[in-house]
Amino acid sequence: MVELPPKAKELIDGKNFASVATLMKDGSPQVTTTWVDRDGDTVLINTTENRVKTRNVRRDPRVAIGIYRLTDPYDAVYIRGVVREITRQGAEEHVDRLSQKYVGTDYRQHGDRVILRIEPIRVFVQKQ
Repeated sequence: MVELPPKAKELIDGKNFASVATLMKDGSPQVTTTWVDRDGDTVLINTTENRVKTRNVRRDPRVAIGIYRLTDPYDAVYIRGVVREITRQGAEEHVDRLSQKYVGTDYRQHGDRVILRIEPIRVFVQKQ
């Protein structure tokens, strides 16, 4: 695992969005904009079991993530990584924390939540 540089931690910890790319069955890319979080150097994406990205990473755990500063999208971090775990444990509470961070209220659509725990393999900081 690669340690996340301070810029990556700052962008993840802030109210900034991530674009997550996964691979479809035919090898074509699929991209979703989503909320992002971290646990130390592990990147966390909260989603549901029935989403395309969840099905994709169950088949092929490789992902690419772009995280962009909301006020300056050229201030960005790009991460290539591998989903090391898909867990339901704590996913409902986690989505509430994310919702508080991004919109200021608890999440309203619980059910079948999972956390994708992503190990960074390569990290590129666009703007210091």
